[in-house]
Amino acid sequence: MGERSRVIYFQVLGLQAGELYLWTATSVKRFLRNFLIGPFSSQSHSRETCSAARASSNMASVSSGFPFNLPVASLLLILLLCLHSGGGQKKKENMLVEKVDQMMEWSSRRSVIRMNGDKFRRFVKAPPRNYSVIVMFTALQPQRQCSVCRQANEEYQVLANSWRYSSAFSNKLFFTVVDYDEGADVFQQLNMNSAPTFMHFPAKGKPKRADTFDLQRIGFASEQLAKWIADRTDVQIRVFRPPNYSGTIALALLVSLVGGLLYLRRNNLEFIYNKTGWAMAALCVVFAMTSGQMWNHIRGPPYAHKNPQNGQVSYIHGSSQAQFVAESHIILLLSILNTNASWEACIHYFPYMISRINQCEACIQ
Repeated sequence: MGERSRVIYFQVLGLQAGELYLWTATSVKRFLRNFLIGPFSSQSHSRETCSAARASSNMASVSSGFPFNLPVASLLLILLLCLHSGGGQKKKENMLVEKVDQMMEWSSRRSVIRMNGDKFRRFVKAPPRNYSVIVMFTALQPQRQCSVCRQANEEYQVLANSWRYSSAFSNKLFFTVVDYDEGADVFQQLNMNSAPTFMHFPAKGKPKRADTFDLQRIGFASEQLAKWIADRTDVQIRVFRPPNYSGTIALALLVSLVGGLLYLRRNNLEFIYNKTGWAMAALCVVFAMTSGQMWNHIRGPPYAHKNPQNGQVSYIHGSSQAQFVAESHIILLLSILNTNASWEACIHYFPYMISRINQCEACIQ
C-alpha cells in the first residue's frame, strides 16, 4: 500500500467513525425523547425538531464526499481497535523474546550472570517476564573483607553449574549475582543492609517473605539452596560437585601412617592395649561431637559474620538454632580446658582423699 493510499484509507476510516458517532448520538437522543421524556411542549418539540434537522444537515454535509454505510463503519471501527490492541500485545511478545534470548546468551557464557543496577531493573524487575530469577546479593571485592561472601559464592557457583549443565536446563530459571560495588542502588532500592543474601524473583507477582533464603538458620550449602529453589519454583536441581580428592588423599596418608607404625612395631604391639591412648582418642571424638563439628559438616555455616555497616565481626550466632564455625572452635577449646582442669583436680584431690581414708581406717583400728 502506497503512502497516498494509506493516508486516504485512514481519512475514510476517520470519516466513517465520525458518522457512526453522530448517528449513535442522534438515535439515543430520539430514543430518550420518544420513550422517556416525551413532548412537554410544542416549543420544545420544535426546538428539538430544528436541532435534529441541523444534525441531519451536518451529517449530510459530512457524508456528501463519501456515502455513509453503518455496517462498514462498525467493521472498520472494530478492526481499528483490534489492530491497536494486537500491536501492543505483539510488542510485549517481542520484548519478552528479546529478554529471554539475551538471558540465554549470557547464561551460555557464565552459569551465574553478573548484573548492575540497569540490568537488574530491566531483566529482573520490569515486566514482561515468564522466567524465575535467583539473585545473590554479595560483596566480593577484597576491600570489603567478606570471607562469608566468598564461601557462599563458591557454593552458589556449584549450584548454578549443576543447573546449567544438567539435562533439565531450560529458560525458566536463571542464576544472577549483584555485587554491592556494581549495584549499590539496587541494595538501597530493596532496603538491604547485609550480604550475602539470596532472593527469588518469581515469573509472576512480587517476591514474598519465603522468597528470601534464611541464610542464618539453614546455611549456604548448595544442597540447601537447591531444596529452597525446589520449594519456590518446582525446579529440581541435582547438585554435582567437582571431584575433591583431598579427603581421599588424607585418608590414604592416615592408613599409610598407621600401617607403617604397625609394621615397625610388629614385634611389640603392646601399645595397642594402652588404655591412655584409647582414652585420648575417645576424648577427641567426644570433643568434636559436643562442639558441633558434625552440624557444621552437614549445614555448612560461615566461619563468622561481619556486619557491612559497622564492620563488627560476630563469632557467636544470635539464634539458638544456628551457629558459626568459630563458635564450635570456642566450645571445643573450653571443653579441653575444662577437662584438663578436671583432670588436674582429680590428680591432686585423689591422693588427699586416699590419705584421709587411711587416717580414718587407722583411727577405727
